[in-house]
Amino acid sequence: MAQIFDRSSNALARMSLVLTGLIAIALGVTLDQLQRSPWVTRQGQRPDQPAPFSHKHHVQGLGVQCQYCHVTAEKSSYAGIPPTKTCMNCHAQIWTNAELLEPVRQSWATGESLVWTKVHDLPDFVYFSHEIHVNKGLGCANCHGRVDQMPLMYAQNTLQMEWCLDCHRNPAKNLRPTSEIYNNAWEKPAEDRPVWCAVGDEKTGLPTAQSVNCVTKDPAEIASLELPAVGTQDVALNAGKDVLPLPKYEKFTSQDELGHFLLDHYKIRTPKDLTSCEVCHR
Repeated sequence: MAQIFDRSSNALARMSLVLTGLIAIALGVTLDQLQRSPWVTRQGQRPDQPAPFSHKHHVQGLGVQCQYCHVTAEKSSYAGIPPTKTCMNCHAQIWTNAELLEPVRQSWATGESLVWTKVHDLPDFVYFSHEIHVNKGLGCANCHGRVDQMPLMYAQNTLQMEWCLDCHRNPAKNLRPTSEIYNNAWEKPAEDRPVWCAVGDEKTGLPTAQSVNCVTKDPAEIASLELPAVGTQDVALNAGKDVLPLPKYEKFTSQDELGHFLLDHYKIRTPKDLTSCEVCHR
């Protein structure tokens, strides 16, 4: 009986299997790169807005604090978008005829809110709380980047789950003193710019992070400058009175040291404690 398949069919079958495997791998790699690309994450994109608001001009140029516009960042799950009234507090007196601000004036006149395009927009199934992150030592720039250097707002990070998990696996690398949360120019500790921190008593009703006080100048030098010189009237008046001891400050010259110190005293849960999906997914 004659053979149905030629001897070369075995080689063709092997080649087809190898080719199918290569195509599957290439397709998987392509889809993986696609879902990480700015086309999906919108990372680095500057969406059109009703008015070209410049964070660089307002924050770096004019010194407007983040809390002036985003009033709920410390006490709510969302930072909040300022109402038109916030804009008009200033622009009712300055740049009153600027063409770029016509949508703002129109909104104020009609009472219709400006429809801003969200730059940092998480999926509906993701729960993210600004309150807990801000009160646990994460600065605005950790997630939003150097907003004070952005003429037009864009997303610096992907906001994908792997980006969140990367921080939660080792939050110490991103923690900073709560006094520096809104400081976009904050730099991590180094040998030439150490940070000193002291731990005080925890107060009921306040975030645990606020029990830690950190300074960027040597506390011993600050104390010596604040104490009156010997023989002055102030010393005479304070004679016999109890003098509060200087809190015990610890010096840090690296982010790893500072981060693990804050991680402990801020009472941040470890990855092992975050085992429930409902922490982030609702």
